[in-house]
Amino acid sequence: MAPPPTAPSERFMARTFLDLLWDYGVFVLFIIFSTLVPLWGRFFGKKEKTKADYVFGLGTISMGAMMLSIARGTLGVRSFLGYPSELFYRGSAMWETLYGMVTAYPIVCFVFIPVYFNLGVTSVYQYLDLRFNSRIVRCLASGTYVVRSLLNLGVTVYTPTVALNTVIGIPYWVSLLGISVISIIFNLLGGLKAAIMADVIQGVTMILISIGIIIQSMVTVGGFGKIFTIPAENGRLNFFNFTGDFTIRVDTTSAWLGQLFMSLSIFGCQQNFVQRYLSMSTFKEVRRTLMSNIPVVVTLFSLAWIVGMGVYSVYADCDPMTEGYINKMDEILPFFVEDKFSYLPGVLGLFMASLFNGALSLNVSNLNSLATVTWEDFLSQLPRFKGISDKQQLTIIKFIGSVYGVMVMGVGFAVGLLSGVIESSMLMTSATSGPLLGVFLLAMLVPVANWKGAACGMIVSHIITLWITFGSLTVNKETVLLPTTIEGCTNETFSAGIIKPSKSWLLSNTPLEVESDFSYLDGPSEVHIPEARQFPENLYSISYMYYSLIGTFLTVTIGILVSYLTQNRDDAYDHKLLHPAVYRLSRMLPGKPRRYVNNPDIRPKHAPATSKKIPLDNPAFEPGMESIHGKKSPLEPSVFVVNTPPASSSVPSAESAAFTNRQLDCGELTEVRT
Repeated sequence: MAPPPTAPSERFMARTFLDLLWDYGVFVLFIIFSTLVPLWGRFFGKKEKTKADYVFGLGTISMGAMMLSIARGTLGVRSFLGYPSELFYRGSAMWETLYGMVTAYPIVCFVFIPVYFNLGVTSVYQYLDLRFNSRIVRCLASGTYVVRSLLNLGVTVYTPTVALNTVIGIPYWVSLLGISVISIIFNLLGGLKAAIMADVIQGVTMILISIGIIIQSMVTVGGFGKIFTIPAENGRLNFFNFTGDFTIRVDTTSAWLGQLFMSLSIFGCQQNFVQRYLSMSTFKEVRRTLMSNIPVVVTLFSLAWIVGMGVYSVYADCDPMTEGYINKMDEILPFFVEDKFSYLPGVLGLFMASLFNGALSLNVSNLNSLATVTWEDFLSQLPRFKGISDKQQLTIIKFIGSVYGVMVMGVGFAVGLLSGVIESSMLMTSATSGPLLGVFLLAMLVPVANWKGAACGMIVSHIITLWITFGSLTVNKETVLLPTTIEGCTNETFSAGIIKPSKSWLLSNTPLEVESDFSYLDGPSEVHIPEARQFPENLYSISYMYYSLIGTFLTVTIGILVSYLTQNRDDAYDHKLLHPAVYRLSRMLPGKPRRYVNNPDIRPKHAPATSKKIPLDNPAFEPGMESIHGKKSPLEPSVFVVNTPPASSSVPSAESAAFTNRQLDCGELTEVRT
């Protein structure tokens, strides 16, 4: 039987025409502003003339803008809309994921970036090809990223559409179409610089709105202190809960470990983040940006939770969902804005525009990265595209991004029709983060790792984690929310214009909790069921917070075992593809020295075109090398100038197989990066 037509909500119909006019006007004006400002430079400033300009925005992005963009990528729409409802109905357990996020930043800064920075790569997955000399491993990692990103972006762009439909009556298909069309325009006219500027506008808007909500909450409850005391007295602020039970949805241990491995996979192995790191000119700048970003992320992350505390302190004695004013948990924040800011025309329109623009800016950033990865890792290797010009490559990348924009819109429509897509997206994210992180750890930190071990580790890890993930759907888990009350409800609790909405078919059958910036936040709260379970039910009952940890462990373990059993002389690679500290340590260990080769495809960042790369372990080096750049950190790439030997000099026999046929001019100054 066909579903009944969608009925407009009574709340929407109850609002005056003047209120709607203000909200629609502010909504449209903000979207126009946030679209035109990032693209202003396209018409009146320096235009992207090369692929590098488009992908990296070379030399045109400030450190402050980069910091806010990275923070916005870390904290997406979920932080704005989902965290307040999480605290209101489930408590502060997820707030402790901040520990893992903060821990991940220095690890990415000092483990991942020193390896990536001077390789001259455009796609982060190029690194895997260089390290393992294998298209299979590179394509496995790239394909994982593409599929995961498409599913997540479909969910992300759909997230604000239901809220927009519920509160100001915009049909969800109109919002989806609008986000997709504007994203494609950004992709065609802008590049990384435009995407980062959109992130900055969205980040500043979210901060200002959050501060406004906190101030309004303070005025309503009578002081800033009550925003903390009321949630604490009602059991919303519980920290440092160490249960030791792997089946609990989230405790302090699972929040820290789960977020740590998820964040390492996202910050260190995902194109849209690494692309931003490589757009900076020096390793020192990357290090300063990432480490300075920690307090920014802590502030923005905590700000969303303080907003939730403010909303809860206002409605602690009268829950709008229990009272029937909202249908879904994630409607609590839009309802608060509509209720408590009714005296300020246009505020609701600005709030809903920020939700729209949040999904838009994330979509724009990821389309750029998806197009770059698809071109570099798949299409550029085809014979048809060999030898084409830089301008042609840029045109193809923009076309690919536009195609992905249409595909994301299609996934968004599927999310609106099939609620299972939402859960599948969440499961795909949690199941693929571990294998992706594991293969990069193998490449950087395990000298013996080869392509056979990396491929086997990724494939087996994917199979096992997906088996556990989908198996968890067969285990009954009771959903529970923290207690709320309506005992304090009076005629003055809500604004005069607020009435209970009718329950249309669309809203009854559309799940609103679809944010998926971090997969585990989308799962239901689970009550621990104490009865003993048999295998495999006990495995399926493990909290999805641990899925990324399990996938990483499996990939690394299997990869090391297979690599050790299948190691071959042909597995030699350039030592610069290892982490510098691991390379130095491996040379000090006993046993047969590992064979390394010089890879001419490694092009140091901003190296002169005439410079030649010489391996660090080349015995032809003279011991008296003079550093021309002060080495601020043992992990920072150093630059030396050496006087190379005459062309007639031969490399000693111990390494002769690796460096034959290399002709160097007598007396030539050669740049060497170690």
